[in-house]
Amino acid sequence: MRVAMYYSNQDVRLQEMPTPQIGPGELLVRVEASGICGSDVMEWYRRDRVPLVLGHEIAGVVAVVGEGVAGYREGDRVTVAHHVPCNTCHYCLSGHHTVCDTLRQTNFYPGGFAEYIRVPAINVDRGVFRLPDGVSFAEASFTEPLACVLRGQRRAGFRPGQCVLVLGSGIAGLLHIHLARTLGAGRVVATDVLNYRLEAAQRLGADAAFPAKEYEPTLLRQINHGRLADLVIVSTGAVSAISQALASVERGGSVLFFAPTEPGVTVPLSVNDVFWRNDVTLTTSYAGSPADYATALELIAGGRVRVGEMVTHRLGLAEAGLGFRLVAEARDCIKVVIEPLL
Repeated sequence: MRVAMYYSNQDVRLQEMPTPQIGPGELLVRVEASGICGSDVMEWYRRDRVPLVLGHEIAGVVAVVGEGVAGYREGDRVTVAHHVPCNTCHYCLSGHHTVCDTLRQTNFYPGGFAEYIRVPAINVDRGVFRLPDGVSFAEASFTEPLACVLRGQRRAGFRPGQCVLVLGSGIAGLLHIHLARTLGAGRVVATDVLNYRLEAAQRLGADAAFPAKEYEPTLLRQINHGRLADLVIVSTGAVSAISQALASVERGGSVLFFAPTEPGVTVPLSVNDVFWRNDVTLTTSYAGSPADYATALELIAGGRVRVGEMVTHRLGLAEAGLGFRLVAEARDCIKVVIEPLL
């Protein structure tokens, strides 16, 4: 089968490798759509493990059903979670499924930028979701990133009526903007360094969108009845955004650090100014649980989160290198989806 083998953001090669052989309890899924995630282009996160086949935002069709698998059959349209939790450890039982050791060790093989993937038995058991009628493969590939966004807003304590500030309007930021608006945010404000992303932010629900270098908390107060944001979501790794976030959160509010920074970045905090009297909560979020996947797929199927509008490029495996460059360089793209059968 063909795969897009990743060596670096500037070196993605179309190569051949054997189609995976499945065992009892497993599925072979033909990949129809696989989104390029911002984490896919973080070279510092990948360089010690290259070459490898990336891609974890997938949707496809069950091609072969392993012995003993009940509930799935050849031809089923599905989306698949690449990581799944054990559901029995201390972390899972505490509601922290995404820090489960099992979740960090499970994955489908070889990756979504391939014609086929092998889905291990544990993923089949709790990480395969049938696609509702009317949901395209490209739309279904958003299930994983939307699940991550759902979990992040839940951990940050989002409530309807709140003012939400999203710093960084890449694909994750746009999903946060659109979801917050869908779930009843009172006001949504966005920033970014690129004008076309600011325009997308407003199309997807932002009441106001400011260039990142021009944004100041006073602008937020002017459009939010003199108050700062109840929830600030940092969807960029820029260190300057962290300072903006801490200066933009209202008393009693929360800051969600959703995007990682470059390695080694540290930020000094004033305990008294940020925490002691202002009752501000700082939190993070990583990945999503199977329940988040299920909810995300329902939101997509119901048209409440219009992910199809975010797709700007649909490329075949042979063009995966172009897709990686587009995402890495943020060149006039929002979401790049690889469709191996093109």
